Amino acid sequence: MIPEVFARSTIDREGEAGAAWLSELPQIVEDLLARWGCTLDGDVAHGQVGVIVPVRRTSGAAVLKVSFPHPGNVNEPDAFAAWGGRGAVLLYERDDERFAMLLERVQPSTLGELGDGDEIAAVAGQLSRRLSIPGPAGLPRLADQADGWAEELRRGIADFPGALPVAVVDAALAVVDELGRKQPDLLVHGDFHPRNILRGEREPWLAVDPKGYVGDPAYDGATLLKPRALALIESEDLMKALRHELDVFAEAAELDRERVRRWAHFQAVQAAFHGRRNGFGRARGGPYLNRLIGLVDQLAISWC
Repeated sequence: MIPEVFARSTIDREGEAGAAWLSELPQIVEDLLARWGCTLDGDVAHGQVGVIVPVRRTSGAAVLKVSFPHPGNVNEPDAFAAWGGRGAVLLYERDDERFAMLLERVQPSTLGELGDGDEIAAVAGQLSRRLSIPGPAGLPRLADQADGWAEELRRGIADFPGALPVAVVDAALAVVDELGRKQPDLLVHGDFHPRNILRGEREPWLAVDPKGYVGDPAYDGATLLKPRALALIESEDLMKALRHELDVFAEAAELDRERVRRWAHFQAVQAAFHGRRNGFGRARGGPYLNRLIGLVDQLAISWC
């Protein structure tokens, strides 16, 4: 039942706690199938932190998602419940103690697989606008992370002197102070990249895997642009292509372009220090990591 790649990555990331959870996972799935009246209906898939089990019940197809217990996953069902299917998959059932949900089934094809950058940006912008509803009480505020962001950037300056021009880091700190500490009270996805937007049947595109924060939708726009930089890396003029997609996204989302750009700058500086300290999911070391660090350095300087 448990994909080998997922088991390996979970143990590598979580150690003994991950191994213990994996040993319990088959029984968790069995219990939830019985509880929610479901039968298996396909091969088990997985993301980074959870398994996706295709199931069928009397009302039709669905998926059972069970995630490794992690603070970042706590508010995912709350976000789905607030949206009620508006631009995101429907939540049918939830078991918060087991970090499990029964969700609307969507197709495995992602927005990132489209070849047209304008369409990717426009679809994402339209979806962002629909997801930006008044933030429910009780969800974490992005603004509460501002002090931590500022400390992270200052620690990066100390740990990696000369990695980025001082003016570039100072501009990122200004984003924290000017945009980060007081944000709109709107529900945002929190991990809004093209792989988390999947083809649906009820609607053409639906969001999955939200973090469920309350804050600035422009922050989600910046999150979208980071993987687009890697997709466009072979472009004749990378920043020209990215700025164009930013424009398309901002217009579709009805967001201030400059606000999205400033968040993109902050996230690039943040990623430049994070990559040096921890590597990235795509690479923990070696030449490819160096290439990725070079890319985020370029973004940090160019977005400034």
